[in-house]
Amino acid sequence: MAPSSPTGVARPALTPSERHLAPDARLQSADLTRSGSLPRAWVAGWSASPDAPLLREPDGRAVTTGRMEEATRIAAGRLVAAGLRPGDRVLWSTGPTIDAVVAHVGALRAGLVVVPVNTASTAAELAHLVRDVRPAGAIAADPARAARALAASPGAPVIADPSLGSLPAPVGDCVLDAASPGDPALICYTSGTTGVPKGAVLTHRNLLAATRSVTMAWRWTPDDRLVHALPVFHAHGLCVGLYGTLLAGASAVLLPAFDPAEVADAAERHRATLFFGVPTMYHRLAGSGHLGRLAGLRLCVSGSAPLAVDLHRRASAQLGTTVLERYGLSETLMDVSNPWEGERRPGTVGFPLPGVEVGLAADGEILVRGPNVFGGYWERPVATAEAFLAADDGGPDWFRTGDLGAVEDGYLAIRGRSKELVISGGFNVYPAEVEEVLATHPAVAEVAVTGTPSDEWGEVVTAWVVADGPPPSAADLAEFTADRLAPYKRPRIVHVVDRLPRNALGKVLRGALGR
Repeated sequence: MAPSSPTGVARPALTPSERHLAPDARLQSADLTRSGSLPRAWVAGWSASPDAPLLREPDGRAVTTGRMEEATRIAAGRLVAAGLRPGDRVLWSTGPTIDAVVAHVGALRAGLVVVPVNTASTAAELAHLVRDVRPAGAIAADPARAARALAASPGAPVIADPSLGSLPAPVGDCVLDAASPGDPALICYTSGTTGVPKGAVLTHRNLLAATRSVTMAWRWTPDDRLVHALPVFHAHGLCVGLYGTLLAGASAVLLPAFDPAEVADAAERHRATLFFGVPTMYHRLAGSGHLGRLAGLRLCVSGSAPLAVDLHRRASAQLGTTVLERYGLSETLMDVSNPWEGERRPGTVGFPLPGVEVGLAADGEILVRGPNVFGGYWERPVATAEAFLAADDGGPDWFRTGDLGAVEDGYLAIRGRSKELVISGGFNVYPAEVEEVLATHPAVAEVAVTGTPSDEWGEVVTAWVVADGPPPSAADLAEFTADRLAPYKRPRIVHVVDRLPRNALGKVLRGALGR
């Protein structure tokens, strides 16, 4: 790695790696975004092979590529007939069903900006999103709940369940797939160190570049079939699992939730070739006795949180193939991956995907840049400015991931986090957001939140409480936060302490807790 520059930024530590490409493949960066948007690329592929299988639900309902093109065209027409226009934001909060995918793709084809929302979000969390992004509508598994959340919105928001059956029929032909590469496509909300969730605005160009890059690297083909057991409101399940399937012309079995036996049953029944999961899923599969039933799959991927080396080795041994670990973020989607061909090293996330550069700041913070990297947070110019670091080589600015890393023989290893983030079950939890809620409990005088290592969850949310009177239990705090924090953000462990460690300026030293 080159010496650090005066700005504290290293020159690229790792450049896009040709090791991810097939031996006869050649790629220019512009090739990743040549079709302009994912919807245009999807439609072109569907038109070429209209009878190919695409999505299937456990009850047997299925849809082909040709039917998907028709259904998404009708869905787009319904959304437009209901009064939505290009650039309008639409909340999308639902489980993985064919109807939900059709509505989502239809919204993108109509030029709408989709805002994925965790189905477990509380009323308070939904209220913040509504105030911030000002949606013109919502597509939700629970339309009544969505309507309550949007009640304060100006105008008359469009509310529908994923079937869109309550919306008017299309009137004539509507303009489809007209979004420009730089137009917003998704706004993915991710919390910040201030505790206020902020929306990462991902353009059509970002989505296309990231999806094409990973489908090339993982040798995705129309013959592949994915067992999809991830939530679709999360970037892993949506932008990797679902978008990748659609772009590759492959197919997927959409499971309503993760269950080890059901994953194994689906893999065997449908002769699957792919499974993507988070470390918690691999922990449960390894302990269930069902992981060996996935031995026929050609690729098993782990992401969203670090996979412990011991679990990586145990899972790989049961599978008979090495789990492929990769690295990405909501703001950048996919960045780094262990290779399809070649050594997949436990404890590392591999090397940069096509089109992506990785740098290291002087303190070891991982920096990334490429066509997959978002342009900024929704109406947060200060947060956006803080998220990027100027390059000293004349190239684009670097996105600051907040993760610390090191390069080992060309492979990137994650060494920790510079941001005080807790990752529980593959979901990001920011201590400040949880602390802000816990501090309003009458028995809490002071509080700090950290993560405690867990074989099953990766980390569990842990509260360090200076009590004001009888100390609260974990059950007390979980009940108190039930209407303000999603379940994965609630503390599972509570330590009562006399005081919180602070530095000379009074800042709580979370890293000193538990020592």
